Amino acid sequence: MAPQAPPTFDTQFSPEVGAAIALAPGLTRITAPNASPYTFTGTNSFLLGTERVAVLDPGPDDTAHLESLHRAIAGRPVSAILLTHTHRDHSAAAAKVAARYKAPLWFGGPHRLSRPLRRFERNPIKNSCDWDLQPDRTLTDDETITAGDLTLTVHTTPGHCANHLAFGLPQHDILLSGDHVMGWNSTLVAVPDGSMADYFASLDKVIALPYRHYHPAHGGPIPDGPAHAAALKAHRQLRNEQLLAAVASGAKTIGQVVKAIYPTQPAKIRMAARMTMAAHVEYLEQRGALKVKRGFLGMRLALA
Repeated sequence: MAPQAPPTFDTQFSPEVGAAIALAPGLTRITAPNASPYTFTGTNSFLLGTERVAVLDPGPDDTAHLESLHRAIAGRPVSAILLTHTHRDHSAAAAKVAARYKAPLWFGGPHRLSRPLRRFERNPIKNSCDWDLQPDRTLTDDETITAGDLTLTVHTTPGHCANHLAFGLPQHDILLSGDHVMGWNSTLVAVPDGSMADYFASLDKVIALPYRHYHPAHGGPIPDGPAHAAALKAHRQLRNEQLLAAVASGAKTIGQVVKAIYPTQPAKIRMAARMTMAAHVEYLEQRGALKVKRGFLGMRLALA
């Protein structure tokens, strides 16, 4: 079998921020003005439906973005506010939008860690999580829902965080993939908020689903979603191999591993890499490939 080609990332996507962009019948994208190294060109909010609509990922609590959503809704009834997950770049405006349109909040349950905190451990993205938001309805795997006047299938896709969901539109061969599969970069997995083992399992899950076209929550559309997801999986497996090679060559800390694998990346990218490498360390430890000693000053790594 030929080796899996590396993922091709679309870093040239240039959204019309604030504009309502029709993607398919009943599917409209409005990109928020919150571009950053972690959100790329901004959070993509989606309107689902034609005569009635639902709002998916209302995004940041930004006045200009909320008015862009309001213009795109254009007086239509709003049946629900949906979330792919409860990181604040997706959910900070959710309660305000729900109140404005008298619509219920539907998502995968309150924000929660993928596992309990260990001694001396902290959640590095704690302040980016919407801990207090409560759903009016908790969505579950493989259930069918009506959002606006569209029929959606809910797919649980933990990994980036524990309550992450993707939404399938069977009638359009589309998966709204949230932050699980994006076209501009690989997904940040920061333990214990996220889980690399869950991320790999959720990649296998979406690859097997019957949707070809993905629309992520950041960046542009992905024409062949399953192929891109398979390339992302191979990319992460390569990172596992690189991590083990770095430890075999003498790296004993996360910092030394990141320096070996990402020697030329800027500081902000290396900070994200440090979080994702910690998730890879945990994954490899769970599989018996690494030995990890944890203490107040961090982790010490050795091959098992």
